[in-house]
Amino acid sequence: MKVAVLGSLRSWYLADLSRAAAGRHEILPATFRELAAWVGGESRQRSGTLDLQACDAVLVRTMPPGSLEQVVFRMDVLGRLEAAGMAVLNPPRAVEAAVDKYLALARMEAAGLAVPRTVVCQSAATALEAFAALGGDVVLKPLFGSEGRGVARLTDDAIAERTFRLYERLGAVLYVQQYIPHPQGDWRLLVIGQRVLGMRRHNPDDWRSNASRGAHCEPLEVTPELAALACRAAQAVGAPLAGVDVLPAPDGTCYAIEVNAVPGWQALARTLKVDVARWVLELLELRRATGNWS
Repeated sequence: MKVAVLGSLRSWYLADLSRAAAGRHEILPATFRELAAWVGGESRQRSGTLDLQACDAVLVRTMPPGSLEQVVFRMDVLGRLEAAGMAVLNPPRAVEAAVDKYLALARMEAAGLAVPRTVVCQSAATALEAFAALGGDVVLKPLFGSEGRGVARLTDDAIAERTFRLYERLGAVLYVQQYIPHPQGDWRLLVIGQRVLGMRRHNPDDWRSNASRGAHCEPLEVTPELAALACRAAQAVGAPLAGVDVLPAPDGTCYAIEVNAVPGWQALARTLKVDVARWVLELLELRRATGNWS
């Protein structure tokens, strides 16, 4: 296959996929910022000089910030490629759903998964009401974002009010979520088609357990129940490849927090000593051979 990898040209993942391809597939770097499309006459879609329509698959490895117009255009290009029969991983509709924390959380709840109490609003007044209703201990997250960037835990009334009013002035959406104590860390489950891998993350120096923030990672036994939870979360947003974050509460409840449709696997591959990149390529091979992701 010719696989276009939409991401950073210096990405570790680009190198890892090239290694896993082992000459069987051609891994071609591409970037969102260089996307261009032609309509009328000869229909073409390119990233820089790379003709995306000449590829067999596109693997989305990043979702860089951009204006609303830029983001919509990028998804439209991926949608056209998918409509033409190309294997796009993840499908654009899955990326759109997962990148929106509110939509992803609502879909997970609709799928029957336990999720933290969360209030999403646009005014500081409503956010302050939510702060009180959620016990005065909340996590404020950007609606779009990953790896713990822009996430803050608020436990003080005055600081919460100032923060909410700043967000309101900036025209931001306030995503206010109940803080769930998780003394044993959190769990990252990686769904690759029918496979589910897991690791436990714990950071003694930070309440956030992201591996990118220095969390200690160790293998996690994926029980049939955990595997089912991860697959339901991934299916809720339509992502064949998904990172599912789970918080195990002291009372035994497993809360689904987020679904990442552009999941990293560097820490997980190192922790479990498995070749995740090979399995990702096998998922693309399956899609190309059968037209399905499973």
